[in-house]
Amino acid sequence: MSSTDTIVRTTGRSLIADELFTRLSERIATDHPDIDRGLAERIMDQASAFLAAVGSRAGEKLSPSKLVDIGWHTFILYTREYADYCERVAGGFIHHEPHDTPGAAGDTTCSVARTLAAISAAGYVPDAELWAAGDSAKCSDCSGSGANGDENTEGRIPPPVH
Repeated sequence: MSSTDTIVRTTGRSLIADELFTRLSERIATDHPDIDRGLAERIMDQASAFLAAVGSRAGEKLSPSKLVDIGWHTFILYTREYADYCERVAGGFIHHEPHDTPGAAGDTTCSVARTLAAISAAGYVPDAELWAAGDSAKCSDCSGSGANGDENTEGRIPPPVH
């Protein structure tokens, strides 16, 4: 990419059909009474952008923020839709791997800064407020399991779904 090229930025929301996006956002707001519908939509948008970044950076260690992880957890509940999304966006299933071994600190190489850079490089708009706490969740795709471990086309942005 030359210095005159620009990345066209899009939202994670554009990767999920409107009806499914609404269902996911409503589920977040229902399951988390402290999260209103507007915040739930932002969380789901960023979860989708995060997953797309994981898919475009196979093998790179990325981790969601605690809020974005709520969106990932919610999406996984819709197993068929989640599997279809992963296949379309990442070329294969993106596994959620918690770091919950007693006494283990988790993989500290999965920084929020690295993840935000990957989201931006993949062409998605990061919602800085949802990542601002610098709190990464104790889970990740740190195994490089996105896209079945295969390299994806660098900078590939899947077409929007509506």
